[in-house]
Amino acid sequence: MASVLERVLSPSWFSLDACQILQCAVGLGFAAALGKLITLYFRRREWNKILACFPGPPRHWLFGSAHELRADGTDLDIFVSWANKYPYGFPIWFGSFLPMFFVTHPEYAKSVFGRADPKAWTYSFFEAWIGQGLLLLSGPKWLQHRKLLTPAFHYDILKPYVKLMSDSTKIMLDKWEKFANKDKSVELFQYVSLMTLDSILKCAFSCNSNCQNESGSSYIKAIFDLCSLLDQRFRCFVLHSDLMFYLSPQGFRFRKACRRAHQHTDEVIRQRKAALANENELEKIQQKRHLDFLDILLFAKDENGKGLSDKDLRAEVDTFMFEGHDTTSSGISWILYCMAKYPEHQEKCREEIQEILGDRDTVEWDDLGKMTYTTMCIKESLRLYPSVSGVSRQLTKPITFFDGRSLPAGSLVGVSIYAIHRNPSVWKNPEVFDPMRFTPENSSDRHSHAFVPFAAGGRNCIGQNFAMNEMKVAVALTLQRFQLSPDESRPPIKMPQIVLKSLTGIHLYLKKTKQTRQ
Repeated sequence: MASVLERVLSPSWFSLDACQILQCAVGLGFAAALGKLITLYFRRREWNKILACFPGPPRHWLFGSAHELRADGTDLDIFVSWANKYPYGFPIWFGSFLPMFFVTHPEYAKSVFGRADPKAWTYSFFEAWIGQGLLLLSGPKWLQHRKLLTPAFHYDILKPYVKLMSDSTKIMLDKWEKFANKDKSVELFQYVSLMTLDSILKCAFSCNSNCQNESGSSYIKAIFDLCSLLDQRFRCFVLHSDLMFYLSPQGFRFRKACRRAHQHTDEVIRQRKAALANENELEKIQQKRHLDFLDILLFAKDENGKGLSDKDLRAEVDTFMFEGHDTTSSGISWILYCMAKYPEHQEKCREEIQEILGDRDTVEWDDLGKMTYTTMCIKESLRLYPSVSGVSRQLTKPITFFDGRSLPAGSLVGVSIYAIHRNPSVWKNPEVFDPMRFTPENSSDRHSHAFVPFAAGGRNCIGQNFAMNEMKVAVALTLQRFQLSPDESRPPIKMPQIVLKSLTGIHLYLKKTKQTRQ
């Protein structure tokens, strides 16, 4: 008995077992890897058959075709060239095994937007940042939140926001005074981003922010970092893995930026809850015909009388805080760039605005509907430079397009808003800035899904009226005070991250208008 124990406990016994275990582990690992490769091979063959009727750009055997798109200002133009070569839509391969079908024609877009498919799985990359809010939700819970928040964008709610937007815009314009009539241009986006954050804090969150006069906004910096890091993750196939991203330097910086963003939104929620603890403030809220965005969330109750969880509350605040300021700041910045680039249209807008406002330096609700030509210029700018260049869906059931071609359930489908807006079969001379495209006569003759800067269908942007109103206010007050001209030495380079920005910034020269000098 003792000799048996001695043999079992001897180093050679353990050494032998360790070798066998290692060999077994290596064999199992090899078998698993081989099985995965075989699965991917047959999946690739299947997708090749499915997409055979949709020709697309040539692809590398390992990198696919997505590697042709680079964040250097050329990728959107490359995409448009592909859209012209492969009408209606085409697949782009991320690596050898993951295709995504991109729609570039309004009739195809109509088919996609007319369904209730959830966002593509790549949107899950946002979850650590904005949680399961309206952007990421699907199914009954999405519908519940959409119905809950829709009253927050009733025109009775939006009316008093116009004055708050004017106040925020004037703070920004006052800061621009130091650049006026000088040889130094101003980079717009940093100022516009702070202004739109200031506006949304005042309007939707009843928060008297001073962010435009602070030395620097950690929230704005966090949003910039988050957008950049998510763009890197989208483009790098390896970083699609949650584990690889978590272990990467990008993942570390992403988590750090998330903490900064969440500190900001948590403070906004805390301040509003503290204010509502005051009986006078609570009485004001109860007397309102319609509640503001944050108050709706705080007072919301389901059929069982249960309010939103802290997790759901913060998700909706994070979602709207980002979507309500970053996309709008992109839109305003590119609109002002177009005004500078096309002075004849800038002057027509200024004449219209001066006629409407007169000596007033604040826009009122009734003024918005009178800005006919200015609105046309805003829409034409959004056509050329949509704040969000594309959206994506994951099909829950097959889809058949008007020309008989189909995609099966499970397909990833992207709608390229940028390419649709520059499709020559829909828009004559699509690269030309022409606001007359948006006269009532021309608009009525155009396809319903040819102009979709806020997407379309049931999942269109819930805050699009809020955004349009803020764009009108910002453009009107800016043109009333300044003449704009582009800094030709520093032209913008389109950078399609989560929202459309410029790799080099948007630099304009400012000159005070005659009316301002008087």
